[in-house]
Amino acid sequence: MERRSDWYSHPKYYEAIFGTDTEKEMDFLLALSRHHGTGGSLLLEPACGAGRLVAEAARRGFDVVGYDIAEPMLAHARRRLSPARRRHVRLFQSRMESFSAPELEGRVDLAFNLVSTFRYLDSEAAARAHLQSTRRLLKPDGVYALGFHLTDYARTTLERERWVGRVGRDTVICNTREGLPDRRLRRSPMRNRLRISGPGKDMLIETKWFFRTYDLAEARRLFRSAGLRVLAMYDFDYRLETPVGRNSNRLDRVFVLQPLPSTRGRKR
Repeated sequence: MERRSDWYSHPKYYEAIFGTDTEKEMDFLLALSRHHGTGGSLLLEPACGAGRLVAEAARRGFDVVGYDIAEPMLAHARRRLSPARRRHVRLFQSRMESFSAPELEGRVDLAFNLVSTFRYLDSEAAARAHLQSTRRLLKPDGVYALGFHLTDYARTTLERERWVGRVGRDTVICNTREGLPDRRLRRSPMRNRLRISGPGKDMLIETKWFFRTYDLAEARRLFRSAGLRVLAMYDFDYRLETPVGRNSNRLDRVFVLQPLPSTRGRKR
């Protein structure tokens, strides 16, 4: 068996697991923008990865800006765009906490990040810097759809998820494990294993890292400190008609964030 590390260096296998709900996710995001924001045409995806949502938005005629730290992901994103759709897309290599695009300030209608990538930001300062930079790019009534899993600090067992996907004749089995959270350090250990098997192929890609932890109160305090308010919350079922109540036990959340009135007044 061939062993490798860093699943972000293997975008086609990463997307076999996380690229299955692209159309449903884009339908939901555009409905969020119409319902809570401007419904406008300029979109931003921080940590856009291999560009599945970028490509889907461009296919629907939207102008999209995306950025990601991983060049293999960005290269895959560029390859998937037809020449006609490339005119609608700008892609940059950047970290989430330091992305800067002065020409976009006050112009973005909808920003989105749905798959817990936000939790890679490993400190309050880094998370706040990312939120503040995104807020500056939004129109005063634009929205940021930010999705990640909240933390149950009381749990005493590991959390596991398993998915199966396909790439051509290859089968991709993904097993993700989140260890016990450390409330003092605000982090939990993560491990992902992608097992790829097919004709003449047997590969294991294992990635380990730490995710930052948030309960609902910690998340709300952070948003407010970054100049953002929570307009609504949803879960990963992506149904606009069923927002999540504040007392829900669901840990998967999509926060719809908008600049606080005191931070508005940016140019449109």
